[in-house]
Amino acid sequence: MPEPHILIVEDEAPKSKHIEDMVAGLVPNARISTARSVNSALDCLEAESVDLLLLDMSLPTFDVGERESGGRPQGFGGTEVLRNMVMAEIECPTVVITGYEGFTREGGAMVDLARLREELTEEFPTLLRAVLHYNSTLDEWKTVLAATIRDSGISGMSS
Repeated sequence: MPEPHILIVEDEAPKSKHIEDMVAGLVPNARISTARSVNSALDCLEAESVDLLLLDMSLPTFDVGERESGGRPQGFGGTEVLRNMVMAEIECPTVVITGYEGFTREGGAMVDLARLREELTEEFPTLLRAVLHYNSTLDEWKTVLAATIRDSGISGMSS
């Protein structure tokens, strides 16, 4: 049985590590890759097959380096990744995991998490599996993520 490949796209190291540890516990045989920006996520998705994408919504354009800021911070960088996946015909079940309860659009309009979930589900019905609010002190996101992974048919999931 081939090992499932799970890509975590998250620019904040502590959050990325927390998600990675949780996924490794759920799917011990998974190969877990990480990306930290819109561009590195797209590079990874185009280079190899991914069985599940765990995607932050707010991402920099480029990876942040010692002498780089990471390019333009994008409140909706995850949406850009999803749109590029559609254009490139990359089919990969995706779970958006964000630490924010709301986002500000250009022009100042606020979008809460429920509205974001509706919009993403409408625009990406074949890709999106869930939109979760990450909070390191609460377990709800973990419960929903575990159920989503189980429902996606990822093999090797521990019981």
